[in-house]
Amino acid sequence: PAPMILRVNRTRGSRDAYLAQLTAATIGAHAHAQLPDAIVLDAACDVHTLPGFDAGLVSVQDGAAQLAADLLDLQPGLRVLDACAAPGGKTAHLLERAPGLKLLALDESPTRAARIDETLARLGLRGRVRAADATHPSTWWDGTPFDRILIDAPCSGTGVIRRHPDIRLLRRDSDLAGMMALQDRLLAALWPLLAPGGRLVYATCSVLADENARRIADFLDEVD
Repeated sequence: PAPMILRVNRTRGSRDAYLAQLTAATIGAHAHAQLPDAIVLDAACDVHTLPGFDAGLVSVQDGAAQLAADLLDLQPGLRVLDACAAPGGKTAHLLERAPGLKLLALDESPTRAARIDETLARLGLRGRVRAADATHPSTWWDGTPFDRILIDAPCSGTGVIRRHPDIRLLRRDSDLAGMMALQDRLLAALWPLLAPGGRLVYATCSVLADENARRIADFLDEVD
């Protein structure tokens, strides 16, 4: 089974301090060697048994998902767009890293956007959340460029089959063309919103080149 990885909310305390709380609660864990906010549990558990989980001290988040905050090179005061944000794990991590961000989180579904609000509320974080279609900026963008944009694009999910084995049953080869078209629309719509010298991070939870390297190659051909 995949290890259970936590992300410490650094606005509420340090990783070392939380490791001490886990030790006091006789929960085996160690610091992740590559990720500065991550803790690896020796065994999975009910999250509500973790010290301070309900008070927002910690979240459950895969290690790969925690890389987005590092790649974005955040500083307080930057304008940041999290374009496909639900349920809000990456959104929260960005705000934990740089609480002074001017962050806008989008999700097309009002129900899923509400989950972002719930995530931020538990962690004691503040960001703007809107239910909106990221591929149509004219319906939500105020015209001021973003210093950082995260596109955590909808995808086939082939990279998380270990955690979600039902993907093998739910996904069809025919789904891929629609996913790729959406990924292309997101890149085309959001790239113009990036400020000069800004940074856009495109991420998926897919292992397919068609959804990753080939999408970026095609995008770069279009903008050159």
